[in-house]
Amino acid sequence: MGWMADETGLDKTAANYVPLTPLSFLTRAKQVFPDHMAVVYGPHRKTYAQYHERVTRLASALVKLGVQPGDVVATLIPNLPAQVEAHFGVPACGAVLNAINTRLEPDTVAYIFDHGGAKVVLVDPQFLPTVAEAVERMEGPAPILIEVADDHAGVHAHGHYMEYEDLLATGDPAFDWIMPQDEWESIALNYTSGTTGRPKGVVYHHRGAYLNAMGQAISWRLTLHPRYLTIVPLFHCNGWCHSWLMPAYGGTVICCRDITAPAIFDAIADEGATHFGGAPIVLNMLVNAPEAQRRSFDHTVEVFTAGAPPAPATLSKIEPMGFNVTQVYGLTEVYGPATECTWAERWDHLEGDARAAIKARQGVAMPIYEHITVVDEKMQQIPMDGKTQGEIVMRGNGVMKGYLKNPNATAEAFAGGYFHTGDIAVQHPDSYVQIADRAKDIIISGGENISSVEVEGVLMSHPDVLLCAVVAKPDDKWGEVPCAFVELKDGVTGDAAEMIAFARERLAGFKTPKQVVFLELPKTSTGKIQKFELRTLAKTL
Repeated sequence: MGWMADETGLDKTAANYVPLTPLSFLTRAKQVFPDHMAVVYGPHRKTYAQYHERVTRLASALVKLGVQPGDVVATLIPNLPAQVEAHFGVPACGAVLNAINTRLEPDTVAYIFDHGGAKVVLVDPQFLPTVAEAVERMEGPAPILIEVADDHAGVHAHGHYMEYEDLLATGDPAFDWIMPQDEWESIALNYTSGTTGRPKGVVYHHRGAYLNAMGQAISWRLTLHPRYLTIVPLFHCNGWCHSWLMPAYGGTVICCRDITAPAIFDAIADEGATHFGGAPIVLNMLVNAPEAQRRSFDHTVEVFTAGAPPAPATLSKIEPMGFNVTQVYGLTEVYGPATECTWAERWDHLEGDARAAIKARQGVAMPIYEHITVVDEKMQQIPMDGKTQGEIVMRGNGVMKGYLKNPNATAEAFAGGYFHTGDIAVQHPDSYVQIADRAKDIIISGGENISSVEVEGVLMSHPDVLLCAVVAKPDDKWGEVPCAFVELKDGVTGDAAEMIAFARERLAGFKTPKQVVFLELPKTSTGKIQKFELRTLAKTL
């Protein structure tokens, strides 16, 4: 036996073991960077000492509202200081943060409130009508609503509910944070885009949030005091964990309510933004911005892009503008980015389409993942030949705890000891992964996932529709948009505009089909709709 066979007295103690949590980053930053700017948004400029106090007051105020450890606190807020503060203030009172997509319609929001059991909801006045209607549709007890005014943007409180700053005023700045006793405790609840009907509740733990943040710090080559521009919505995988990461590096979070080319250029030129993440639509926006909206800057801005590979033409134009683009890939279930197209020196000589072809790969596992690869239906490794297709699977500390109140879906997702992404890909000889297709017919529009099943379900409820199929149609602005192919019942004449209006009344705007085509749907001998033919047709429209 080895000399370490006897481990008597070598136990976990308070001295040598502390549960991993991103909350620790901010408690440290308060001490190390007290006077450094932590969060900025127009006139709102808070140092780490001030940021920490506001987070502490929020945690205390939530406790006074009756929030207990394990309870859910939801938000419907753009990328504003209150949303950043909630990422620390909610878990600092032991609660679970549920940042909800602000683009959802009342019915889905009501479902999320009920399913997650939200006790308190922080809501921007712009989205208060949606939230108020959602509360009316709830089956369970209504949450306490807190309005988060954005006076800087002219979005003022309605006055019907307590305002956020008044809530903070009730909090105790000396409140002791309720730190996790176990790093497996839940820190966040994020809902998927409902790729098979109702969205599923993805549960994150403190350990995963801590490690995913740190893994990206390595991948992004961060050094002290980055200036991070919030373009990825903080309701998308908690902004890819970036708000949790920034205090570790004494970074400054630059909030941005409306994602426009002038706002991004201003943040880079005036606030010195050094990093941001975003879908390719953001890159297209910058490339196509008129000269009058552009600003000059003399530093390189590091960009993580995900959702779809950036087009070669976009990459060739944006990199000379001062942006270094890295393709990343992930899902809600893995805290955001899980793979990166790590650049190698052997590609330095590449230019144009050849360079873009490499950058379009989803890449290799980020440092905190144990293994990410592509397998066949029997969970066997596919040949790494750049041609054979299989499913991307992952295992490691950056994978969710599971789906809330859905053990069957969790077991299915974790079959064989890996998380099954449902994304079909090839693997190149150097192990780099590249997505070939979406296994579940997901449409990715402007970085948002749209379930074709959900859209089809709405259209099928139209009295004139016999059958329908929804597929992705390529779009210069959004990357992809939903396109509906509809087979009508006998004796009716279709009206595309009316059909689109029908869908818009029942779906969030971004999920509404942008085009409706009437035809007899192509089918197999067994009656199954042949979507691959429709995808081909959609590309010609």
